[in-house]
Amino acid sequence: MKKIIMLLLAVSGISFATYAQSDERAQAILAEVSKKYRSYDIVKSDFTFLLDNKQANSKESQQGTLYVKASTNKYKVAMTEQELISDGKSQWTYLKKDKEVQLSDVDNSGDALNPAKIFTIYEKGFKNLYTGEKKVGNKTYQMIDLSPMDTKKSYFKIRLSIDKAAKQIANVLIFDKNGNRYTYNVKTFTANVKVPETIFTFDAKKYPGVEVVDLR
Repeated sequence: MKKIIMLLLAVSGISFATYAQSDERAQAILAEVSKKYRSYDIVKSDFTFLLDNKQANSKESQQGTLYVKASTNKYKVAMTEQELISDGKSQWTYLKKDKEVQLSDVDNSGDALNPAKIFTIYEKGFKNLYTGEKKVGNKTYQMIDLSPMDTKKSYFKIRLSIDKAAKQIANVLIFDKNGNRYTYNVKTFTANVKVPETIFTFDAKKYPGVEVVDLR
């Protein structure tokens, strides 16, 4: 499962910038998504992350909850085997089975591994293309394909499903060069949740018996 969360982080770690070399329809849709998302304070999302390993003919999934302060790099990701907490400067990775917390500096560069960006992954380093609408039940999704400008990336395409009415990302599908697929599916999205700011800071008192390893 460690592979799953690391891939989640790798894909989500892309910083905010202007859209370049983009389809005008896709650009307009994504601009609306960004505007709405960045109007929020703290967002809570329950999600499912699925790894479809074509080479091994296997599938793995994990449930989790993400808290993000939309205007900053503060976040908390709670999953079955791991928790990640960041105050925007430091990141604490809690490995539950190992009873260990790894402390590291947050890398805010363009390629930083930062789950706070999961709802804005399209904002830098991609060409984008609007491919039409898809109806599922009573919802309509606008479909946009992203292709990285950096051809050295391990993936060659990201497909976004955007809830047309809500103007928010509902599903992210990543295609890597080995034939694997990684899906981030938003099960719930709650804006402006009322949680204390301390949720984005590691409190050792809440983790008795856990060893903190400083990797800075």
